[in-house]
Amino acid sequence: MTTTSTASASALAASLAETGYLADEGLATIAYLAMAMERPLLLEGEPGTGKTAMAEAIAEAFGLPLIRLQCYEGIDAAQALYDWDFTAQILHLRSVEAGGGNPGTEELEKSLYDERFLLARPILKALQQSPAVLLIDEIDRADDEFEAFLLEVLSNYQVSIPEFGTVKAATPPIVVLTSNRTRDLHDALKRRCLYHWIDHPGLAREVQIVRTRLPQVPVLLAEQVVRAVQQIRATDDVMKPPGVAETLDWARALHLLGSAELDLESAAASIGALCKYREDTARVTATLARILG
Repeated sequence: MTTTSTASASALAASLAETGYLADEGLATIAYLAMAMERPLLLEGEPGTGKTAMAEAIAEAFGLPLIRLQCYEGIDAAQALYDWDFTAQILHLRSVEAGGGNPGTEELEKSLYDERFLLARPILKALQQSPAVLLIDEIDRADDEFEAFLLEVLSNYQVSIPEFGTVKAATPPIVVLTSNRTRDLHDALKRRCLYHWIDHPGLAREVQIVRTRLPQVPVLLAEQVVRAVQQIRATDDVMKPPGVAETLDWARALHLLGSAELDLESAAASIGALCKYREDTARVTATLARILG
C-alpha cells in the first residue's frame, strides 16, 4: 500500500538516497516537515541545483504519481486547473438530437457538464489522484494573479467548478514549488509554504552524487570532473554556471569517449555537455587549459 508517512528526516533522506537523490540534512529536514505538516515546499536556487529532481525523487521514493505544472509567462487558472471538452459536448448534443430525445433544458445542461467531459489540468488532476506529488515548476515565471490563485488552492486543497461542484483532495498532495528567483514571490505565498534555498553542492558531496548516479564512471575521472566544474562555477565570467545536471552529463560523455581521466582533448570534445552558450565554451576551454595544462 502506498504511504507518504516517514518517521524522521533521516529516514526520508535514506528513502531519497535509494532513488539516487542525495539530500543534505537541511533539505531532508525541511522536506520531512513539509510532508508531516501537509504544507507546500518552496525550493529556490540557481538552475541545476536539483530542485525539480527533488520532487521527482519524492514521487519515486513513495511510489506516487508525479504531476507537473510547468509555469510560464501568461499562464492562467484555466490552463492549470481544468477545461471542458467542447468537441465531445457538441457530439453529445448531436447524439441527443439524433436519438429523438426531448430532455428538459436543465437536464440537458446538466448532462453537458458531466465528469466525462471534464478535462483535468495538473492541479485538478493532483487533487483527484491524491496521494500524489504536485510539482509546480518555475513559479517565478508566472504573474501575481496566478500566485493569488495558487494561494487559494493550496490553502484548503480544493477547487470549486461552477458547473460541476467542489473537488477536494481526500489526501492533500505533496506539493513542491520551485523558483529560480528571476523575481521575488509574494510574502503571502511564501508564508503558506515551508522554504529552503538549495545551493550547488560542495566538492565531496558532488563527487558522491556523480559516483551514486554514474557508478560506471571511474573514481579518478569523477573527482577530476567535479573539481573542474567547481572551479568553473567559482569564476565570475561564465554566463551560466554549470549545475549538477551538467556535471553528470559531462562525466557520462567523457566516459562514453573512453576517458579514464580528464585530459584537455576529451574535455574540449565533450564541452557541449557542460556549456550551453557559445561565449561560455571559449571561456571554459581556457579555464580547462589552465587547470590541465
